[in-house]
Amino acid sequence: MPFQHPEGIGHGHVIERYAARKDSGHARYLVPKSGRFLRPEWPHSERFARDLIEDAATITDAELEALLGYEWRSRLTAGWLIGVGRRTDFRDRLGSLLLASEVCFSGAAYCLAPARLGTHTDAEILTAYLDHYLPRTGLRYDQPAALGALLRLDARLGTRHADHFTRPGGLWDRWVDALPHLRGNPGWAPAALRARTDRQCDFANGWGHAR
Repeated sequence: MPFQHPEGIGHGHVIERYAARKDSGHARYLVPKSGRFLRPEWPHSERFARDLIEDAATITDAELEALLGYEWRSRLTAGWLIGVGRRTDFRDRLGSLLLASEVCFSGAAYCLAPARLGTHTDAEILTAYLDHYLPRTGLRYDQPAALGALLRLDARLGTRHADHFTRPGGLWDRWVDALPHLRGNPGWAPAALRARTDRQCDFANGWGHAR
């Protein structure tokens, strides 16, 4: 997919307004990337959550498209705003970007949206990604985020899409075991990935649920 600076389509403001804005002394895109918003000791979580939720409700479709058409910082930000705001019109767009995996760091944000939207179609998007990328054990993309999101959807929909990947000795185990230092690491267990996705989604629901 071609890259287009937002200035070229009349939306040059979206970088500073949404991706680089500093609600907490850090550029917004750095906070989801680092995961610091999930740390209980981080003092800016309430403000960060409030401002993110407000922007997710008010950003226009054209502004989101401008962010999605540029580089990883803006795409990561757009993914979060779409997921937090449950912008269903962007479901297929994010699914295409997730499968393409063109840029670093933004794919985990694309997984938040299907986890939040919560339909069978969203589960199919995540399943297609994992079917494509888990067999490629040399690629370390966004497989953990996708599996965590799929496990959350299975729990909510009463489905078992993730079983195909998580059965003992299956695709997930083989993907993890391809790097010896990850074998047996509890942080890579499916339950831990599901728990992380749950915390992200709770955070997206508002500060009161996040803590």
